[in-house]
Amino acid sequence: MVIGRALCYAGMKEGKEVSWLPSYGPEMRGGTANCTVVMSDKSVGSPVVECPMALVAMNLPSLDKFEPKVRQGGLVVYNVSLINREPKRGDLRVIPIRANEIANELGVPKALNMVALGALVGASEVVKIETVQEVVEEMFAGDEKVKEKNREALMAGYLEVKGR
Repeated sequence: MVIGRALCYAGMKEGKEVSWLPSYGPEMRGGTANCTVVMSDKSVGSPVVECPMALVAMNLPSLDKFEPKVRQGGLVVYNVSLINREPKRGDLRVIPIRANEIANELGVPKALNMVALGALVGASEVVKIETVQEVVEEMFAGDEKVKEKNREALMAGYLEVKGR
Protein backbone atom coordinates (compact mmCIF):
# COMPACT_ATOMS: atom_id res chain seq x y z
CA MET A 1 0.00 0.00 0.00
CA VAL A 2 2.83 2.39 0.86
CA ILE A 3 4.41 1.82 -2.56
CA GLY A 4 1.15 2.77 -4.28
CA ARG A 5 0.57 5.84 -2.12
CA ALA A 6 4.13 7.06 -2.64
CA LEU A 7 3.78 6.62 -6.42
CA CYS A 8 0.54 8.59 -6.42
CA TYR A 9 2.01 11.44 -4.40
CA ALA A 10 5.05 11.55 -6.69
CA GLY A 11 2.79 11.57 -9.74
CA MET A 12 0.75 14.44 -8.32
CA LYS A 13 3.92 16.41 -7.59
CA GLU A 14 4.87 15.98 -11.24
CA GLY A 15 1.48 17.24 -12.41
CA LYS A 16 0.04 13.89 -13.43
CA GLU A 17 -3.50 12.66 -12.90
CA VAL A 18 -3.53 9.76 -10.43
CA SER A 19 -5.81 7.21 -8.85
CA TRP A 20 -5.08 4.82 -5.98
CA LEU A 21 -7.43 1.90 -5.28
CA PRO A 22 -6.52 -0.28 -2.27
CA SER A 23 -7.84 -3.80 -1.79
CA TYR A 24 -7.50 -5.65 1.50
CA GLY A 25 -7.96 -9.36 2.12
CA PRO A 26 -10.45 -10.52 4.76
CA GLU A 27 -7.74 -10.78 7.42
CA MET A 28 -6.86 -7.06 7.06
CA ARG A 29 -3.82 -6.87 9.39
CA GLY A 30 -1.24 -9.39 8.20
CA GLY A 31 -3.45 -10.62 5.39
CA THR A 32 -3.10 -10.08 1.69
CA ALA A 33 -3.33 -6.59 0.33
CA ASN A 34 -2.81 -4.97 -3.03
CA CYS A 35 -3.53 -1.69 -4.72
CA THR A 36 -3.96 -0.36 -8.19
CA VAL A 37 -2.32 2.89 -9.24
CA VAL A 38 -3.33 4.67 -12.41
CA MET A 39 -1.10 7.53 -13.53
CA SER A 40 -1.57 9.58 -16.67
CA ASP A 41 -1.05 12.94 -18.29
CA LYS A 42 -4.79 12.88 -19.10
CA SER A 43 -7.82 12.50 -16.84
CA VAL A 44 -8.16 9.10 -15.22
CA GLY A 45 -11.51 7.67 -16.21
CA SER A 46 -11.50 4.72 -13.83
CA PRO A 47 -9.28 3.40 -11.06
CA VAL A 48 -9.98 -0.15 -12.26
CA VAL A 49 -7.30 -1.70 -14.48
CA GLU A 50 -7.70 -5.10 -16.12
CA CYS A 51 -4.22 -5.30 -17.68
CA PRO A 52 -1.67 -3.23 -15.75
CA MET A 53 1.57 -2.09 -17.34
CA ALA A 54 3.57 -3.01 -14.24
CA LEU A 55 3.42 -5.28 -11.21
CA VAL A 56 5.37 -5.22 -7.98
CA ALA A 57 5.05 -8.67 -6.40
CA MET A 58 6.34 -8.88 -2.85
CA ASN A 59 5.38 -12.55 -2.29
CA LEU A 60 4.55 -15.68 -4.30
CA PRO A 61 0.74 -15.52 -3.88
CA SER A 62 0.80 -12.01 -5.36
CA LEU A 63 2.93 -13.11 -8.30
CA ASP A 64 0.67 -16.12 -8.91
CA LYS A 65 -2.47 -14.01 -8.79
CA PHE A 66 -1.40 -10.92 -10.75
CA GLU A 67 1.24 -12.06 -13.25
CA PRO A 68 -1.38 -13.35 -15.74
CA LYS A 69 -3.03 -9.91 -15.77
CA VAL A 70 0.05 -7.85 -16.70
CA ARG A 71 -0.10 -6.39 -20.19
CA GLN A 72 2.08 -8.06 -22.84
CA GLY A 73 5.49 -6.40 -22.73
CA GLY A 74 4.77 -5.10 -19.22
CA LEU A 75 7.12 -4.90 -16.26
CA VAL A 76 7.27 -7.26 -13.28
CA VAL A 77 9.43 -6.31 -10.30
CA TYR A 78 9.47 -9.24 -7.90
CA ASN A 79 10.97 -9.90 -4.48
CA VAL A 80 13.35 -12.85 -4.91
CA SER A 81 13.77 -12.91 -1.14
CA LEU A 82 10.31 -14.48 -0.83
CA ILE A 83 9.53 -15.68 -4.35
CA ASN A 84 11.29 -18.89 -5.33
CA ARG A 85 10.50 -18.81 -9.03
CA GLU A 86 10.75 -16.44 -11.95
CA PRO A 87 7.58 -15.19 -13.61
CA LYS A 88 6.30 -17.85 -15.99
CA ARG A 89 5.48 -15.59 -18.92
CA GLY A 90 8.18 -14.89 -21.47
CA ASP A 91 6.59 -11.70 -22.80
CA LEU A 92 7.37 -9.57 -19.75
CA ARG A 93 10.30 -7.43 -18.67
CA VAL A 94 11.35 -9.03 -15.39
CA ILE A 95 13.31 -7.33 -12.60
CA PRO A 96 14.23 -9.51 -9.60
CA ILE A 97 15.05 -7.55 -6.45
CA ARG A 98 16.44 -8.86 -3.16
CA ALA A 99 14.12 -6.60 -1.18
CA ASN A 100 14.32 -8.37 2.18
CA GLU A 101 18.09 -8.88 2.05
CA ILE A 102 18.80 -5.30 1.05
CA ALA A 103 16.52 -3.92 3.76
CA ASN A 104 18.13 -6.23 6.33
CA GLU A 105 21.63 -5.18 5.23
CA LEU A 106 20.60 -1.56 5.84
CA GLY A 107 19.29 -2.49 9.29
CA VAL A 108 15.65 -1.69 8.48
CA PRO A 109 13.77 -4.90 7.64
CA LYS A 110 10.47 -3.00 7.45
CA ALA A 111 11.79 -0.84 4.60
CA LEU A 112 11.66 -3.65 2.04
CA ASN A 113 8.75 -1.81 0.40
CA MET A 114 11.01 1.21 -0.15
CA VAL A 115 13.61 -1.06 -1.76
CA ALA A 116 10.92 -2.39 -4.13
CA LEU A 117 9.67 1.14 -4.85
CA GLY A 118 13.18 2.24 -5.77
CA ALA A 119 13.53 -0.76 -8.07
CA LEU A 120 10.21 0.01 -9.76
CA VAL A 121 11.14 3.64 -10.33
CA GLY A 122 14.58 2.64 -11.60
CA ALA A 123 13.12 0.12 -14.03
CA SER A 124 10.13 2.12 -15.24
CA GLU A 125 11.06 5.78 -14.79
CA VAL A 126 7.32 6.40 -14.40
CA VAL A 127 8.28 9.27 -12.08
CA LYS A 128 11.63 10.85 -11.23
CA ILE A 129 13.57 9.34 -8.35
CA GLU A 130 14.11 12.86 -7.00
CA THR A 131 10.35 13.31 -6.73
CA VAL A 132 9.98 10.02 -4.87
CA GLN A 133 12.77 11.09 -2.52
CA GLU A 134 10.76 14.24 -1.73
CA VAL A 135 7.69 12.12 -1.04
CA VAL A 136 9.65 9.84 1.30
CA GLU A 137 10.91 12.93 3.14
CA GLU A 138 7.30 14.06 3.63
CA MET A 139 5.92 10.63 4.53
CA PHE A 140 8.46 10.15 7.33
CA ALA A 141 8.90 13.79 8.35
CA GLY A 142 8.23 13.10 12.04
CA ASP A 143 11.26 10.87 12.61
CA GLU A 144 14.63 11.85 11.14
CA LYS A 145 16.20 8.40 11.65
CA VAL A 146 13.26 6.56 10.02
CA LYS A 147 13.22 9.08 7.18
CA GLU A 148 16.94 8.60 6.50
CA LYS A 149 16.71 4.80 6.60
CA ASN A 150 13.74 4.76 4.21
CA ARG A 151 15.55 7.14 1.87
CA GLU A 152 18.57 4.79 1.94
CA ALA A 153 16.33 1.79 1.19
CA LEU A 154 14.67 3.63 -1.70
CA MET A 155 18.02 4.51 -3.24
CA ALA A 156 19.42 1.01 -2.67
CA GLY A 157 16.57 -0.48 -4.73
CA TYR A 158 16.94 2.18 -7.39
CA LEU A 159 20.70 1.72 -7.70
CA GLU A 160 20.36 -2.08 -7.68
CA VAL A 161 18.33 -1.78 -10.89
CA LYS A 162 20.31 1.04 -12.49
CA GLY A 163 23.58 -0.81 -11.86
CA ARG A 164 22.55 -3.76 -14.03
